[in-house]
Amino acid sequence: MENVMRIKWFEELDSTSSELLRHIGDYDNLSVVAAVNQTAGRGQRGNRWFSAPGDNLTFSFLLRPEALPAREVMALTCFATLAVRDALRAEGAEAVIKWPNDIYVGKRKICGMLVENGLEGADIAWSVIGIGINLNQTVFPGGVLNPTSLKRLTGKTYDPVSFLENLCHGLEARLPGLATPETRKALRDAYEQDLFQKNLPARYRDLRTGEEFLGTIRGITPEGLLRVEAEGRERTFGFKEVSYIL
Repeated sequence: MENVMRIKWFEELDSTSSELLRHIGDYDNLSVVAAVNQTAGRGQRGNRWFSAPGDNLTFSFLLRPEALPAREVMALTCFATLAVRDALRAEGAEAVIKWPNDIYVGKRKICGMLVENGLEGADIAWSVIGIGINLNQTVFPGGVLNPTSLKRLTGKTYDPVSFLENLCHGLEARLPGLATPETRKALRDAYEQDLFQKNLPARYRDLRTGEEFLGTIRGITPEGLLRVEAEGRERTFGFKEVSYIL
């Protein structure tokens, strides 16, 4: 089956997401930009995303959703993380989703994601979703926290071009989930089902107060806030308001 998503490879870019954002008017819906070497990849919380040139998969894609209310923006994260999780599981990796948009195997990170959106009125006009997946890298810099890769997990070497083509099929298969409030709820339910550490007591830090506490993740709110039960009551956290103590 031919991909609907059109992939454009670059030998080197500062950031695949930055490339799309710089020329967003020139790229069609479902355009994919990938780079063999990404020199200034961007991650969550303003962090850099490091990837050894040629070893891994760094790409971004542009989505112009139809009638997606901004209040349901979490559906985009659910859609993308589920597709990546599916692709990794197809290779035998027991991948789960670490809220909001990382992919872990065990307690090690194999994929990071950055979702950037533009609004038109009360709706999402466009979304640029940047994804970095550790495919073949086996040695990581000392400052990179708890990384792993598919090659570490399976012993196989992966072709980034083929892996991206297959992943695009998976993204396309998940696209109908963005269509209606009902399908977006189904996406959220599937996302919640495979949340990292869900229903398991673990240590967290409230970044608003500095407090360390024992809590149990129960899921997310419709807006995408993390729901954590602690000391008999439920607390909710937004992005940059809580960290995992691993």
